[in-house]
Amino acid sequence: MTDQTGGEHHHRVFLVVVDDSPELTVALRFACRRAHATGGRVAMLYVTEPVSAEWLGVGEIMREERRTEAETRLQELAADVREMSGDMPVLHVREGEPANELLRLLEEEPGISVLVLGADPGPKGPGPLVTALSGRLIGKLRVPVTIVPGSLSYAAIDAIT
Repeated sequence: MTDQTGGEHHHRVFLVVVDDSPELTVALRFACRRAHATGGRVAMLYVTEPVSAEWLGVGEIMREERRTEAETRLQELAADVREMSGDMPVLHVREGEPANELLRLLEEEPGISVLVLGADPGPKGPGPLVTALSGRLIGKLRVPVTIVPGSLSYAAIDAIT
């Protein structure tokens, strides 16, 4: 969509937190399908583990390696997002504890309008981020959260989006 000045304008931004879980693929597909259907856009957040500052030189090398891995992973997923949603995603890389960094990003980026998370269907529970955000941190969120069951098939996601 374009605004009156001729520039791009996206009504909704669907944020997906990227990790190595299998349920990421269903969350990402759901977000892409919703973005495509509503003229919105997908954003992705990758949070790297903090590096201990015991040895500064080694810590900086580790920090750079983690950032490079995060950027590589996001670029791989960005191609899929573009294909599914029709638009390139907005990419965010942060270092720290995932829930805290997510909350900070939501504070800093008022354009983000929906958080989409995948829930692990296994016996261990939905995952640490889903657990934290649907429990003790839910009151700190300023956007709605869509939790997509990790067991949904692509056909089921397509049918509901």
